[in-house]
Amino acid sequence: MGPPVDPVTSDARLPAEADVVIIGGGIIGVCAALHLVRKGVTVVLCEKGTIAGEQSGRNWGWVRKLDRDPREIPLIVESLRQWERMNETIGDDTGFRAAGIAFAADGEADIARHEAWLEQARPYQIDARMISGAELDRHVPGASGRWKTALFCPTDGRAEPQMAAPAMARAARRAGATILTGCAVRGLERSGGRVSAVVTERGRIRTTTAVLAGGAWSRRFLRDLDVSLPQLKVRSSVMRTAPLVGGPEAAFWFAGAAYRKRRDGGYTIADGHVNVVPDSIRFLPQFWSTFLNERKSLKLRLDGRFAREWTEARPVPLDRPSPYEATRVLDPAPDRAVNRAALRRLAAAFPAFAKAEVVQEWAGMIDVTPDAVPVISPVDAVPGLIVATGFSGHGFGIGPGAGRLVADLVTGAAPVVDPHDFRLSRFSDGSKRRVLSGL
Repeated sequence: MGPPVDPVTSDARLPAEADVVIIGGGIIGVCAALHLVRKGVTVVLCEKGTIAGEQSGRNWGWVRKLDRDPREIPLIVESLRQWERMNETIGDDTGFRAAGIAFAADGEADIARHEAWLEQARPYQIDARMISGAELDRHVPGASGRWKTALFCPTDGRAEPQMAAPAMARAARRAGATILTGCAVRGLERSGGRVSAVVTERGRIRTTTAVLAGGAWSRRFLRDLDVSLPQLKVRSSVMRTAPLVGGPEAAFWFAGAAYRKRRDGGYTIADGHVNVVPDSIRFLPQFWSTFLNERKSLKLRLDGRFAREWTEARPVPLDRPSPYEATRVLDPAPDRAVNRAALRRLAAAFPAFAKAEVVQEWAGMIDVTPDAVPVISPVDAVPGLIVATGFSGHGFGIGPGAGRLVADLVTGAAPVVDPHDFRLSRFSDGSKRRVLSGL
């Protein structure tokens, strides 16, 4: 089971209509709802399970500019601006703290890659730099004995995934949004080709605009609309420890392990691998460069999800129960061997972690695109539908900025950042694919 997520009570009544219906109650959908309702738009958010029940409540909790694909940097700059004042904005606690994040350099190739990233990020005036020696030890105690240098950003931070999206959802409700949990969206109705209603398990909601923020489920939902989205599910296994005395404050990544300090004084520790599912085979040519780019950190596995993917892919009439009702929360089993190996590597590098007591392990499904950059875009083939998915493990930190961009696209306001790089059509219009950032 995933970590316990702060509860959000569902509204009881299904509205007959709304300006916008948001499909999915993860960090992206919740942030979009918050921004839209503050613009005076009537919003209904439908979540098949619980708010932040899937990856938005299971991720590492990192909020980083560091090592982002340059296409994402404007969005994360906007997101961090929001994170820094989020608790005050919503009148609730997300657990955000700017404590710094560092990425180790394991050799000359890593140093060159980090320096190239700094050059690409220079136009955005990000306060990142290479650190070494005493400065490295100040932020990551004992690291200089193993690594010559690391890429570091002091204003990057962390928040608590089990607190953040629920707190924002409660704020959206207080501002006037309707939040429905345990309410799966089965599909869309169209009139004249345009969205005219969202069909839920509890009935229809008339609307002219739907926002699909379905995370790992987005590809399946779009397939029922004859819209192709190259997206894979990537399983990420995570563990958390009991409070640990003497551990570092700044979050840190090195080959084979990553950690960040939790609010309770424990640590979230992770590594990752990929499951093979039917779409992995179908989209292999589009994802091949990503696999090559990340081959040291990804493992291909064949397991029970392969068969379930075939079953879930079958079209279901809108008047019958959907796969979204059959699986309220994606709750894959963690790879305990991967987790334990990460902890061993961490303890070998930092003796304080040798005393770590593991109190929980879980896994989540990440929605990944071929270039590891999200889709935040109108769907040309379905007027009235906007999709926000494929955040490729980067969505938690970038959520507030992505939510604002979605709200701008819905209302026709000047977009907070140029949405061109996030268009869905980049996978079909002949655009050259760029894979610059890791998962």
